[in-house]
Amino acid sequence: MEHPDPGHILQTATAFWASKVLLTAVELDLFTALDGEGQTAAQLGDQLGLHPRGTYDFFDALVALKFLDREGDGPAGRYRNTAATGAFLSKKSPAYIGGLPQMLNSRLFGFWNHLGTALRTGQPQNEIRHSGKPMFEELYADQARLGEFLDAMTGFQAANFQRLAEKFDFSRYRTVSDVGGALALLSRIVAARHPHLSCTSFDLPAVAPHAQKHIDAAGLAGRIRAVSGDFFADALPKADVVTMGNILHDWNLEKKKTLIRKAFEALPKGGAFIAIENLIDDARRENAFGLLMSLNMLIEFGDAFDYTGADFAAWCREAGFERCEFIALEGPTAAAIAYK
Repeated sequence: MEHPDPGHILQTATAFWASKVLLTAVELDLFTALDGEGQTAAQLGDQLGLHPRGTYDFFDALVALKFLDREGDGPAGRYRNTAATGAFLSKKSPAYIGGLPQMLNSRLFGFWNHLGTALRTGQPQNEIRHSGKPMFEELYADQARLGEFLDAMTGFQAANFQRLAEKFDFSRYRTVSDVGGALALLSRIVAARHPHLSCTSFDLPAVAPHAQKHIDAAGLAGRIRAVSGDFFADALPKADVVTMGNILHDWNLEKKKTLIRKAFEALPKGGAFIAIENLIDDARRENAFGLLMSLNMLIEFGDAFDYTGADFAAWCREAGFERCEFIALEGPTAAAIAYK
């Protein structure tokens, strides 16, 4: 009989150490500083304004965690980005996704310290603890914080939107309406891959200037419209395909069903509603990230939650959709598709 091994317990219990090392490296913009020639610990520490006590431990921890490479040992060793950190965490790269780690570090890292309180009370543990204002009201009142949030959501979704554009058959449709479109990333990716499509990116008025800037920079102003509105107060823009990227999980069951019903009303016969989410497996045993994301929704909103594919299909049938299917995207994420 094998003796139990505490390794998994200890690795998970200390996982926040590794997380904070990576998040702090992004906060310091270390990966942009290393875009180009390698640097010694002394050079990089001076550039980042770090005290020498922690530099070797910090940089070498990033090496051991596979976020940096190092040529040589000791003071002469030169640190460089890995292929992945150079591609995704240097601001000089067009594939930069550092907005998400920045938001995780500045907002969510501290909020998760109150998970126990959230579990005992069912109440959100984010900005509302201090201001009394709901998360989105607080975020959208500050343009700088809103910009950080929108950048984070863009980085979080980029690979999934690319996979959706590749895997879903858009050839049968002419128009796409992305609800909660943020910086219009889904619209930009889908429109670039499928030149026959016209897209609408629908979000609150405060978001429109941010979205328009990115639409213009992509040269897609003729095919993507940034439309302002409130998806609970207003009808959704009509289109052949209605998409929602990580939108449904922000809300409680009543509001989820409202959004699904409004998507149904915005579609023609034969239209498709696509929700891109970290769908929890139906048995709730496998997709740990989806379950952790659902706990994050508890911390952010209280009564919001992530859900299974079976949940989605049942809600969509109730709204009048005829059938559902699911397409695997990146990692734990899937596209849940309901056809009218």
